[in-house]
Amino acid sequence: MKLTTFGVAVILMLTCASVGPIEAQTGQALPVPGHEAVWDVPGAHQLPDPNTEYKVVFSVAQGAQDPTDVNPMLPVIARYLNTLAKYGVPSEHRHLVVMFHQRTADFDIVMTNDAYRDRYEGQDNPNVALIRKLTEAGVEFRVCGQGLIAREIDAAQVNPDIQVDLWAMTSMIDLQLDGYVKIP
Repeated sequence: MKLTTFGVAVILMLTCASVGPIEAQTGQALPVPGHEAVWDVPGAHQLPDPNTEYKVVFSVAQGAQDPTDVNPMLPVIARYLNTLAKYGVPSEHRHLVVMFHQRTADFDIVMTNDAYRDRYEGQDNPNVALIRKLTEAGVEFRVCGQGLIAREIDAAQVNPDIQVDLWAMTSMIDLQLDGYVKIP
């Protein structure tokens, strides 16, 4: 069977259109503005699958040592979420939870900006804006209640975008029993 030039052109166009990321095809904005998705890798075999339910819990136990820096895990989570969206994973298949725990100074990022300013002599909490963007994009944030007690943070001082749980241990186990994959 002979293919005409027009037929070959149509096949090539359809093939090229189906290989690229969905975001490039639809022109949809990424869920977390100001953060990129991962770079495309020509010929990569493992790509996000739009039919998969992505249930991921990020265990954030350490991070920025300087109270003026954003916790380095937050931009990584934004990039991961944007990557899922870029490759066509619908929002109803993206279930991301961030669990803050441990007794590190960086744990204070769970505080409201006012409480943070009181603790750090007028320094704004550099994490509030990105936590808000991620929350708006569907990411769920939680904090260990035991960690709050250890750091002497009252529940009223916790950013309203962050849910207070009894204990990170209980939350992490329950989420994993519900099918979430833990990313340390």
